[in-house]
This record gives sequence, structure tokens and C-alpha cells, in this order.
Amino acid sequence: MGKRTIRVGYAGNYREVEVNTPDAEPAPWDANSKLAVVGKRLPRLEGKDKVTGRAKYTADVKLEGMLIARVLRSPYARATVKSIDLEKARKMPGVKAVIEVDREVRFHGAPVAAVAAETEAQAEDALAAITVEWSVGAHVVDLEEARKPDAPRVQGGKNPNERGNEAQDTATEDACRKALDASHSTIDLTFRTPVVTHSCLESHGSVVRWEADGSLTVWDSTQAVFAVRDGVARAFQLKAEQVRVLKEHMGGGFGSKLGMSQHTVMAAKLAREAKAPVKLLLTRKEEHLAGGNRPSSVQRIRAGADKDGKLTCLWLESHGTGGVAGGAWCAGPLASLYACPTRRIWHADVMTNAGAAAAFRAPGHVQGMFALESAIDELAGKLNLDPIEFRKRNDANTLRHSEYGEGAQIAGWEKRAQLRGSAGPGKARGLGVAASIWGGGGGPGPQVRCVISRDGSVEVQCGTQDLGTGTRTILAQVAAEELGLTVNQVRVKLGDTALPFSTGSGGSMTAPSVTPAVRSAAAAALARVIEAVKGSIPGCEATDFAARGGKLESKTAGVSLGWAEACAKISGANVSEQATRSANYQGFRDGTAGCQFAEVEVDLETGHVQVLRIVAVHDCGLVVNPMLAESQICGGIIQGLSYALLEQRVLDNATGRMMNANLSDYRIAGPKEIPDIRVVLFDVANGRTNTGVMGIGEPSIIPTPGAIANAVSHALGKRVTDLPITPDKVLAALGKK
Repeated sequence: MGKRTIRVGYAGNYREVEVNTPDAEPAPWDANSKLAVVGKRLPRLEGKDKVTGRAKYTADVKLEGMLIARVLRSPYARATVKSIDLEKARKMPGVKAVIEVDREVRFHGAPVAAVAAETEAQAEDALAAITVEWSVGAHVVDLEEARKPDAPRVQGGKNPNERGNEAQDTATEDACRKALDASHSTIDLTFRTPVVTHSCLESHGSVVRWEADGSLTVWDSTQAVFAVRDGVARAFQLKAEQVRVLKEHMGGGFGSKLGMSQHTVMAAKLAREAKAPVKLLLTRKEEHLAGGNRPSSVQRIRAGADKDGKLTCLWLESHGTGGVAGGAWCAGPLASLYACPTRRIWHADVMTNAGAAAAFRAPGHVQGMFALESAIDELAGKLNLDPIEFRKRNDANTLRHSEYGEGAQIAGWEKRAQLRGSAGPGKARGLGVAASIWGGGGGPGPQVRCVISRDGSVEVQCGTQDLGTGTRTILAQVAAEELGLTVNQVRVKLGDTALPFSTGSGGSMTAPSVTPAVRSAAAAALARVIEAVKGSIPGCEATDFAARGGKLESKTAGVSLGWAEACAKISGANVSEQATRSANYQGFRDGTAGCQFAEVEVDLETGHVQVLRIVAVHDCGLVVNPMLAESQICGGIIQGLSYALLEQRVLDNATGRMMNANLSDYRIAGPKEIPDIRVVLFDVANGRTNTGVMGIGEPSIIPTPGAIANAVSHALGKRVTDLPITPDKVLAALGKK
């Protein structure tokens, strides 16, 4: 390890810090770095393949002799299979394999059996031929009903559905009550958010082929090729190296594809029985039922502040359901965003007979930030304080203070008081704000190999996956920057467990975890090229050379070689160097900040809410490609808007069935709902790694619902505390039927 001094921070707040870095790593890029390729708005390298159809997704995989699989799913929310007859299905035309999956089902849509046939129609006919005798049990899908002592037990046994305390800060209830009693102003509000499904454009799916040597090849729509590899290996008692998982392109995951799913195991079992490759893709209905969801929440927030606008108490009691799984924890924002001397958190996961939750873009933070930032606005109103000023008085992160200032200027915050009545008769406008807080600093583990050939070609190899966010492009930019080339001179291979190891793409971790390893590998490979050049030019030292503009140059020796000319001096076919991502340095600060402003127009007669504009100010360390970063932020905003105004899973209490398991009745934001979006990338040199890159996948969705809710409240003069903010709720808040 060696000590290096770097300049970190942001405009108006730069400082010199000393960091310990591995000797083999290049000096960190910091505020003084002048970069030629990194930081430029470059189109995605795979963009042409996607618009022309050359990009291959799991659904596009076609293998010789491949069969199509379909799954028989439970029509009941809770039942036991007393008997099942698969024989008629086995004898159906084109059917090559039939398996039983599970006899105990705990939600509508749980898998019971699966078939593989030569065509989709034959597979569907075979499912219809399966006869099942059911023993139907009592179910519960309503959150509050499930909390009652006499509610049906979702998992059986004696454990109550309400699982009890998930976390609790040190403050006691008595301390909280005393703090609230002593406060100048207090609020006590309950906020509700619904279950929403992931609704990935590309459904979950796998293509599985058993090889002659007993190994497995899996083409999977996944956010984590190595996690799928390890899960499949465990399921079939294989060594990890006997399973190869590939994913060239993927159409959305948002957290629901971070590990091996049940459909992959079903496909592998069918393929083994049929002795043929099997493709199993979930239908749109199956995606809604079993593809994962964001849990619901009920959050009671009690908060107080003194006469100077400083928080005195934050008290959260919450519960929610992730169906047959947990994951409804939503206290992250309240626990970490604002400074507060007295804080208490209590949470319970409630089990219901519904599909299991899965990690969903900023898990817990979206629902938690909606409630917290709504509460903060209400408390600011009681104190007669500007909502931004109140936030600044309680937020120690001065970076976000600067972001508030820039966003407020663009959003026209100074004219907020006049905005409400500016929409014309029967309408009202409002402007709201909310904060964002997330990690995104990445971590150690990913490995990258850089291969430079004698002809000057460069290949970056990493098993990491591209979710559609442009990972190929940013890896190429980092390597090109280090080698003094253009991105078109760098080929990136990824999405394959045969390549060097990488972690899953979740938690805004891919770019900050992989780019430092790319840079280290490229620097090491470049050093090998320089050694080869130095050996052919007497008197030159390796430290004399710099790579820039497609050349290797040595000012002291007066030598300048074109890239291909320099690479031709490599003694073998190529040089190959592999680097492993090291631990983060101390740098400037961990995590990302941000804020968003929403302007809305509300029709006071119909209750319809139209979001007119979103101003999003976010930092994510060194921005490798502003175009891709802005795309990520816009995607998060649209998803957050959809959550705030439209989306909710609807279950029938009597049957436990989902009533809107399609894209007609399950409403998702479309072109008519999309507002004008202004993205401001707040430049921060954080010095946490040799690239200084931070993640931006999650931060942009976190404040959107809260900002919209606060804008609606400003427009109405009334608070809607229940998402989605549909017309009926707006009219109810106005006292209209």
C-alpha cells in the first residue's frame, strides 16, 4: 500500500486528502484529472444491435431440438395437492417431459407441475390434460386481516403472521413521548403504499441444455450470472465449473433477477428428463403472480421540532407485506437522512398468501422516503418554515444543501407561493421537493482481464452483466481512457461465467465495483506494452512513456509511436493482465445525495393529477458518460412517477387471486404521463476508488413519489397520504365524492 494525495469534493468545497492505495493501482482520478474519453457523451456501443434486432435476449435463443416449457400453477391462494395425474399429459402429442414441482401451495400462481413439448401449443394442451385433486385451505391476502390473532397461518405452525420487531433504536417509547411533549410543533400521520409488481419488459426466463459430459449451459435473463451458476450447481450437486451461465442482453430486472429462480431449476429438470434443451419463459400473467414485487407499507410517523426548526423526535411504527416472504422494511430514510436526538423505529413483516417480494430498485427507500418527506413537509408547514430551509436545518450533508440550491433555481422555487393559482379555473398547480439518499459506492471482488494483441486490438473481459444500462460502454470508456484510445478501439466481453468473476448487478453497485478493476487491468496491460517498446529503443525508461491520442509518446526520448506500431513490438501473440477490484479508500465521503422537484397540475373537478415537470439533481462521483447517467435518472423518475400515481396490485380477498395480472388493468406510466424532465448531474470527486465512480441506478427513483406527493399537497392545500394518488383520493381529500 502507498499513500497518495488527491483533491476531492465539489465546487466550493474541495480539499486535499491522503489515501492509502494498492501499489499496483494507477493513481486515482480526482478533481485535477484531465480526461479525454471518460466524461464524454457517447452513444451505447450496443445501441445499433438493439435497434436492428441483432442483440440477443434469452427469448431469442434457439437451439437444435429445443423444447418449450409451460408451468401449471395453482388456482388457489392456499391448498394442498391430494393427488395429481400426469400420465395423460405425458402421452400428449409432442410432449417430451413432465415433472411435478410442489404439492404445498401458498399463493395463487405457485407452480405445481411443468411440461416440455415441441411447441408452445402442445405444452399448453398438456397442462390442460393434468388432473389435480385439491384440498383447499384457508387463506389471507389482506394486510390488516393477516395481523389478527385468528388469521390463517401462511406458513403453518404456531408462528404468528406478524413477525415482530425487525429493528428498534435506543430511544424508548417514554423518551419519545417526552420529546414530543416538549416540542414546539408535532405531527402524527399514517402513510400507506401498495404492493407493486416488477413488470419487467423482458419476463423471467431460462434456456437450459445438458452437455454430454454432464455439465450445464444456461442462458438466463439475470442480473447475476455467477449467482445463477452457484444456485444451479447447488440444486443439482454439481461443481461451479460444471455450470456455465450466459446473458448477452437483458430487458429489465430491477432486483427481481438477482439470483437463481425456480423456473431455472424446472427448466433444467425438464431438460434432463427430455434429454433435450428446454426454454422456459414466464408469461406476462406469471410475471405479475410470481415474478417479484415491492412490498406494501403502513407507516405511522410521529415527529416533533423545536421553535428553531430543529427535529426533536422521529418515531416510526411500520408494517407491510411481502406476501409469502419478508422484505417490507422501509425505515432506511428515517433512520439516516436527518439528524435527530430522539429516534425510535419499530417494524413488522406480515405474511400473506401472495407472491413473494423481491428486491426492487432501492428496496424500502421508495416507500420510506415518500412517508418521511411527506411528514417533513407537514412539520415545516406547522413551523411556518420553507420546506427547503427546514430540511437544511436538519441535514448535515452540505453537499445536498448545494443540490437544493441548484435545483430550486431551475424549478422556480422562489415563485412557489404564486404558482398554486396560476393554472386557470378548476385547476391548481403545486411545486414539491424531496431528498434522496443511497450508497452506491461499490465494493471489492470483481475481476477484469485486459488483453492487448500484436495487431493493436484490445479486449476487456469481465463476467459482469449489462442490464440495459450501458455497462459495455462505460467499461470501454474507462479502458480507452487509460490506454489513450477511442471507445471503438476497445471490445468488451461480458455476461458469461466463463469470464473473470464479478458480483451481481444490484444496489447501484456495478459501475463503482467494476470500473476500478477495468482501469487497473488496462494499466497493467499497458505497462507490458511499454516494456516491449522500451526494450526495442535503447535508453528509454518505462516511466517516460504516456499513452494518449492513439500513440505512445516519450518526451524525454523524443519517441512517438502509433498504437498499432507499439503493439507490434509485443513478443508473443498478446499481453494479458487481470486485476481484482480492491477495497474502497477513505476519500471524500461514502454514498450519494440528491434531490428532486416536481411541478404538478391537479384538475379540481376530476381529481386527475398531471406531472408537468421534474427537476432532478444527483451526484454519482465521476460521471463516465453523462448521456447514460441521465438515461438512468430519467428511467428511475418515470418508474417513481408510475408508483406515485398509477401502480398497485389488486387481490380479491375471497379467492386470493390477482385481479389485474396484465398490462391493461395493471397501469404503468406511458407517454401521456411523462413530464418534462431536467437532469442536473452534480459533479463530485469522491476519491473512493481509482476511478471515483459511484452508482446512480437507485437514487433517482427514491425521491420521486415524495416530491410528487408534496407538490399535490401544495396544489390542494390538503395531504393525500395513500399511494397511488388516484383521482378518487384527490377528490376525497377535497371533501368531494
